[in-house]
This record gives sequence, structure tokens and C-alpha cells, in this order.
Amino acid sequence: MPEYRRILLDGAAVQVTVDGDELVAGDGRRVKTGTARHLPPVVPSKVVAVHLNHRSRVDEFRIGLPGTPTYFHKPTSSLNAHQGAIVRPEGCKWLNYEGEVAIVIGKTARNIAPEEAGEYIAGYTVANDYGLHDFRDTDAGSMLRVKGSDTLCPLGPGLVTDWDFHGKRLRTYVNGEVVQDGSTDEMTWDMHYLVADIARTITLYPGDVLLSGTPANSRPVQPGDVVEVEVEGLGRLTNHIVTGPTAIRTDVGAQPTESEEVLSTALGGDWEFRGIRPPRR
Repeated sequence: MPEYRRILLDGAAVQVTVDGDELVAGDGRRVKTGTARHLPPVVPSKVVAVHLNHRSRVDEFRIGLPGTPTYFHKPTSSLNAHQGAIVRPEGCKWLNYEGEVAIVIGKTARNIAPEEAGEYIAGYTVANDYGLHDFRDTDAGSMLRVKGSDTLCPLGPGLVTDWDFHGKRLRTYVNGEVVQDGSTDEMTWDMHYLVADIARTITLYPGDVLLSGTPANSRPVQPGDVVEVEVEGLGRLTNHIVTGPTAIRTDVGAQPTESEEVLSTALGGDWEFRGIRPPRR
């Protein structure tokens, strides 16, 4: 399966192909994969994400799914890349990973049927849909700051074409330990359905990204942690968590909270059933 990446090479953004442990630019320049400075593999005009899709995640929250998917938007300013730093702002505590498969649009899509959607998909990449749940009580359910804050949408390492999304394993690791273990087969709505659903009213352009949902066991991570998301056939996306250099301003806007909604979401909806209040961090 062909894989394309974008890297910073001699000061310019360059698309490269993968050749063993090297990345090859169109002009023949080569760089070792391990030393390359990766960029997001695509440049989307928008990033749209489904709220809940994996059945294990739904079961974890002890809720029922609606009859059709619901979505939120991550601004393009949240984009990040393989090996990039994920910034948890000073004063925030509840930053969660969410390993996912990202769908990348290949040609303009509008008002298409699910059975046609595959023709409009360029390929797939790995995503980590980080959530800053300290702001879970704000933005009237849009999750703009929860999911859209800077650095919280890493994609990569590359765009893989001709990938069959059926029956693929998805795992997330924190400091080398498996923390999420799911499959694309547990998705309620598959990749083609999601593309066709959004394209009914929103034109999708080449490079646009749709995030397809995460399995159970999204949990908080701390500065210093290394988080990796591995999807069978798509590779492994690696990032590390850092603390932002400045605190959230207190002279404007909603402030981080530790409400029951924040804690139950950050800890998977199960902490209250154990009768144990989570430790402060």
C-alpha cells in the first residue's frame, strides 16, 4: 500500500514517499525516517469528528446511541504531527488521549451515496483526538475548546492509500503499555457512511479529514508521557505531553473546572460507580 508523508526538508514542506527506513522526495533527496521532521500528512480545510461510534466506548458510558451519528469540529489550528508535542495548558489537569482512524478526502464530495463514498476517499491516516476535559462544561456541547485547542489534533505519520478499513486492529499505548485495544469492526457507522452523511450538507474538499471515533478506555495523561496510536496497516503515531508555558487567563472566559461531568468523562464514566473520588493532579 503506497504511503505518503509530509516533512520539513531544508526549510520547505515536501511530500515524500516511504522506502524502507528512508523518505524520498520527488527530486530524489532522501532522509532517514527517524530523523525527519514530520508535518501533518495532509492540509485540510476542515476536520470533522464523530462523537461516539465504537460500541465498546458506548458500553463504557452506559448509554445508548442515537439512530444516526452526531459530530463536532476541530479547527485546523489544532493540527499537529507525528512526534509533535501535545500541550496541556498550565492549570489544566484532564487531558485525554483518543486513538482513531482518520479518513482523508481525495476529491470534492457533495450529496453522494454511501456506496459511492469510497471513490471520494484519498486514503487514511492515524489520529489522536485529544480532549481537554477541563472545559467540558463550556461551549454548549460543541466541545470547541475541549477538542479544538492548539496541538490537540495530531495526524500521521503518513497517508496510506488502498487500505481496506475492515477488521483492522487499533491500539493506543501510554509509555509502552496498551491502554486502548479495539477494532474497526466495532464501529456502528463505517467510513463510507460517515463521509456520505457529512457530505449531504457540507462540501468536502480534497485533504479534508473525518475522525471516525475511538474505542473504550480514553483516560488522562500527564506531562512527560509518551502516547502512541497504532492502526494495523497505517503505522504508529507518536506524541509526547508537555505543560504549556503560561496558565489559562483568569481575566476572561470560562475557567477550567472539575465538575462531575468533567471527571466522569475524563475517567470513562465509571469513577462514580466505584465509590472512589479520583486523586487530584
